[in-house]
Amino acid sequence: MTPRVHETTVGVVGGGQLGRMLGEAASPLGLELLVSDPTPDAPAAPSVSDQVVGAFDDEATIRTLAERADYLTFEIELADPAALERVHEETGTPVHPHPETLRLIQDKLVQKRALADAGIPVPAFRPVDSLAELNAALAEFGYPAMLKARQGGYDGRGNVLIESPEDVEDAFAAIAGPALLEEFVPYDRELAVMACQGDDEQDTFPVTETIHEEEILRTTVSPARADDRVRERAREVATDVLDVLSGRGVFGVELFEADGKILFNEVAPRPHNSGHWTIEGCYTSQFEQHLRAVVGLPLGSTERRAPTASKNLLGDVDTRQPAQLSGMPAALQTDRLSMHWYGKHEVYPLRKMGHVTLVGDNGADPTTLLSEIQTAAELLTFRSTE
Repeated sequence: MTPRVHETTVGVVGGGQLGRMLGEAASPLGLELLVSDPTPDAPAAPSVSDQVVGAFDDEATIRTLAERADYLTFEIELADPAALERVHEETGTPVHPHPETLRLIQDKLVQKRALADAGIPVPAFRPVDSLAELNAALAEFGYPAMLKARQGGYDGRGNVLIESPEDVEDAFAAIAGPALLEEFVPYDRELAVMACQGDDEQDTFPVTETIHEEEILRTTVSPARADDRVRERAREVATDVLDVLSGRGVFGVELFEADGKILFNEVAPRPHNSGHWTIEGCYTSQFEQHLRAVVGLPLGSTERRAPTASKNLLGDVDTRQPAQLSGMPAALQTDRLSMHWYGKHEVYPLRKMGHVTLVGDNGADPTTLLSEIQTAAELLTFRSTE
């Protein structure tokens, strides 16, 4: 099917900040965007044509979305692949990426096995369904090691670092379900590649360095502070990951660099926090690229305009409360700083509320950019300034 501008509607399961930024990217392309989300007046609502209120995995909600759309996609892994398949069969509305891809990545054990079988370099891992199995795996891997929930975890959720035998029981109780244990990778840095699968073409955005704290992404910078050989290897691994997945779209491939080698960590079948910098930093953003891919348009240029850093604005309060951001006028005095507000009405500790992006000149040093964006972001707070 060849999409016709102004006549194509895309339905998105999920109406959070990713849906909001997809809506912002859809308008210049002449695409109409609809979202479904269980929260009325979801963050995406101001930037899309309409919202269907319903759970991410509710088949009736997905069917309503499909009946009004020419294509379906999703911005959250909590969508139900079986429901997406049935709705596609009933309505004929194409779903991208394919529901089979969503099914593969939803279970981290299935994901790791599929990619390992395809020759993707991954850390050693073992399924653990009991304390006895966990202790046996720890005897093999040693300490520290990373325990991960097989299902329901994304963006760092559902991961527990086990540093000593004293942590084992609490870690297993925290996961509270099927899990896998991974050997701990003493990495030099974490990297990410937004990989793009079009109708008959592939591409990758420039390799990004991702800086996490307490399993939450805080800051990104591109180019990554790695040598050219490492960056090229990261791009190759991301492209190999694409070959395992099915359907069109943008995929966030998370990687470790350890002793000059690349190991696969996880993949998200959607735009990803590690690619937010592309809105200002590249000729085509990850959100525009995802929409181009889903509806079958040619992929846009992934070329980086200039070195770029991005920093998440997280809830810095102690309790849930109405969201009131202070400090924006002062922060925006920073040249080339862009603000992205996600429209969430409540803030609580570490909730993603927005991000800022800083584009340098063509000779900008990534470390300097990281320092400059940190300084600007420190002016922004949800705490009372009275």
